[in-house]
Amino acid sequence: MDQLILFILLGVGPGAMYAGLAQSLVLTHRGAGIINISAGAMAMWGAYTFYGLRDGHLLLPFLYPGLGGPVPVIPSFLLAVALSAGLGALIDVAVFKWLRGSAPLAKLVASVGLLLTVQALIVLRFGGTGQTAPPVLAGGSIQVFGGSVPVVRLEVMGIAVAAGVALTAAYRHTRFGLATRAAQEDEAEAMMSGLSPRRLSLLNTTFAGALAGAVGILVAPMTQLDPVTLALAVVPALGAALIARFTSFTVAAFAGLGMGALQSVALYLQTLPWFPTSKGLPMPGLPDVLFFVVIAVALMWRGKSLPDRGTAVEPRLPPAPAPRRITRPAVTGFVIGGAALLILPFDLRQGLVNTIIAVIACLSLVVLTGYVGQVSLAQFAFAGLSGLVVSKLGVGLGIGLPWAPLVGIAAAAVFGLVDVLPAMRVRGVHLAILTLAAAVALQNFGFHNPSWGASGLGSPVPAPKLLGIDFGPSGHFFGFKRLPSPLFGLVCLLVMVVCCAAVANLRRSGLGQRMLAVRSSERAAAAAGISVPGIKVTAFVLSAFLMGVVGVLTAYNYGSVDPANFGVVNTLVLIALAYLGGISVIKGALIGGMLMSGGLASTIVEDYLGLPADYLLLFAGVALILTVTTTPGGIALAHRRSRPAGGPPDQTDARPPATVVEAVR
Repeated sequence: MDQLILFILLGVGPGAMYAGLAQSLVLTHRGAGIINISAGAMAMWGAYTFYGLRDGHLLLPFLYPGLGGPVPVIPSFLLAVALSAGLGALIDVAVFKWLRGSAPLAKLVASVGLLLTVQALIVLRFGGTGQTAPPVLAGGSIQVFGGSVPVVRLEVMGIAVAAGVALTAAYRHTRFGLATRAAQEDEAEAMMSGLSPRRLSLLNTTFAGALAGAVGILVAPMTQLDPVTLALAVVPALGAALIARFTSFTVAAFAGLGMGALQSVALYLQTLPWFPTSKGLPMPGLPDVLFFVVIAVALMWRGKSLPDRGTAVEPRLPPAPAPRRITRPAVTGFVIGGAALLILPFDLRQGLVNTIIAVIACLSLVVLTGYVGQVSLAQFAFAGLSGLVVSKLGVGLGIGLPWAPLVGIAAAAVFGLVDVLPAMRVRGVHLAILTLAAAVALQNFGFHNPSWGASGLGSPVPAPKLLGIDFGPSGHFFGFKRLPSPLFGLVCLLVMVVCCAAVANLRRSGLGQRMLAVRSSERAAAAAGISVPGIKVTAFVLSAFLMGVVGVLTAYNYGSVDPANFGVVNTLVLIALAYLGGISVIKGALIGGMLMSGGLASTIVEDYLGLPADYLLLFAGVALILTVTTTPGGIALAHRRSRPAGGPPDQTDARPPATVVEAVR
């Protein structure tokens, strides 16, 4: 028992980080009505800014000229927090301000763009390797329960609790806090009462940036300072914010500390002799699985009691026009793509194959986001699971074409079903939170597990052979011996054309009309007799099915399943480029696939123009923000004249009542 209590005390350090980020999430949601996925990236910005000031490697030198050497601790801390607050203010003015009348989904996607942008700036300035963060608080430790607990962990716990109490008091007893609560509950009435939701949003987001930056600075010395750890710390923080219903700072503080204690207890259990291991090593990713369970339970428990922000402008999603022709574009695309696979040199042919696979990945978001208005942050987790199944069946059981790919795709579809079922009581952005937690859990607990995962150099995948013919990248095709084989490219191209035709026909079918009705208004669709949970489940399963296809083709393309190809960041980039291309149309999927990392456009930029691959991450983040705020329909629908918010719907928007009536018919 003493050891258990000791580990709980050790867990208050990371718990303070989760508590602080959870309070930052509550601040942003109260002020701007946005669930800010980039809160962890804002903490990372503060931590790296402090690191740069202390070590003389300034993050953005033009912001503070003349400070060419190390700066003392206190000035560095104050300046880093101030710059984090400035980042929050910049985000509100440049991004959140333009999303007041947007759908919650668009706001969430914009925060994904912010995460990618900040992460890209950090990678370009400091690289992707970890750094040792300089400390702020005093060192030393105390002896309790037969062990040593660093004093700094108790200090940050006290700061997190004090911040929660202070924020609770401020938002209950000050005019500013009461005004923020009024704007959160009903923005229209707040405006009629003379309040300024814009000013309230700016101040709250500024405070949220300062708080996240301070948390990153104080807690980074306990963890590794790298572009991923702090950014993904938002996952358990989201769980704490869900428990607090995005309203209570005190509950968010204690829930965050509880998440840290839960993580530490999981690590303690792994030290016990009876606890399961993986090839003699501690089970990786167990805390992430527990975080996923907490978030799923919180969503089922809170359900429809989770708050929505009342806005003065009706939110709208990008239009989803039905394709007029399917057969002719499909045949034309196959002929042109096939000719390119035979003519292009090695690097461009490989880029074209990667583009073809990426188009299918973008199609999964067309179905899920473009047609139903939901978003998943676990797309490449589904793909990785599918590829891993193909690898294990091929290497362990000798099962290849066609059964291994079919089983892999089915596994991805089943996981998509299991992932979405716990959150059927909530809408939109809360489903995204669940899928983000699922992606992190599957990546760390599944892919990095030495027993059943793909740790180390990856899990090998046998070449796809059927009837003595090698359909893989190393196969021969009428004398062509250059890699990748055009035959493999033609197989991928055929699969992509079939998937495009299927998604286009789905849009024109009765099921597609019901999907659009749910996207347009869940309440109106339910009133018209449409099963909203059934439509959501169907969309998630179809989307996961398409990502299963992506996983199979990717596994065969590279000859192994590497966890690095199926991480959360890959999914975030996919969302960014799919939204940039046009999240609701087939043409947008084609454009997004062209821009994906390793795709045709990326290959031209890297190999022929000489720009580093890291710039793609920055481009994806900035492009996503600009697309969401200026052209929600993406490049594919940029030619369509945008109509004013609240104006009459056109025939392609599929908004009620027309779509609901059509769906019922």
